[in-house]
Amino acid sequence: MKKKRVLTSILTLIILVLVTVSGYVVKNWEIYFPTVSFDEGTNIISEKIPTLAKVKYKGNQVISINNQIPIFTEGDLSLKNGSWQKFSDLDSLNRVGEANAMLHNSMMPQDERESLYINPTGWKNKKTRTGWLYNRAHLVGFQLTGENNNPKNLMTATRSLNTPYMLEYENRVANYLHETNNHVRYRVTPIFKDNELVARGVEMQAQSIEDDKLQFHVYIFNIEEGMEINYADGTSKVERTDE
Repeated sequence: MKKKRVLTSILTLIILVLVTVSGYVVKNWEIYFPTVSFDEGTNIISEKIPTLAKVKYKGNQVISINNQIPIFTEGDLSLKNGSWQKFSDLDSLNRVGEANAMLHNSMMPQDERESLYINPTGWKNKKTRTGWLYNRAHLVGFQLTGENNNPKNLMTATRSLNTPYMLEYENRVANYLHETNNHVRYRVTPIFKDNELVARGVEMQAQSIEDDKLQFHVYIFNIEEGMEINYADGTSKVERTDE
């Protein structure tokens, strides 16, 4: 009987230690990998899409467009040409343009990504209290086609635009491609205002072809909390807050 009580006490102690440790791990996991809320409640109807550059950021970095329905024509969704990707030529200001693709898992890279060295327009990076302000963001993510140091596929993006927000939608596409042998029509459009060198945001659209299991249409603001960005040239400063 005494041995049973001792064994029970030991088991209780072990459980308490495990609970304490697991609580510490969970707490610190949340610090380093915070939960991100993808609130897509705000919606812009399709007729207003050309004015995306004028849309004001009001606290949600991601907004829904056209009730999440992408705008593709019947020809856009055709598999006549199989899998492919196409990038726009740089404009007169060397700015990146719309990227299109018909994605398939056969296009996904097997090798690790090499370091990026292309500097997109407005690339005036700086260290902030929370890390580097800018990332070189792929329009068509590397994990989808392996396209890397292509100036037609890279834009100056804030850290939060690139990760977690663009990455979240890229991962949705990548997971679907991994799980199926299907195709995904994909379009990513950087939204510039006038002659500014840094995009105000990025529009992302995706539609699975063989079924309707994957579909999204969103706009993500190219902002970073606490920083004031000059989109004309990429310079920045800490945002002043009234106390």
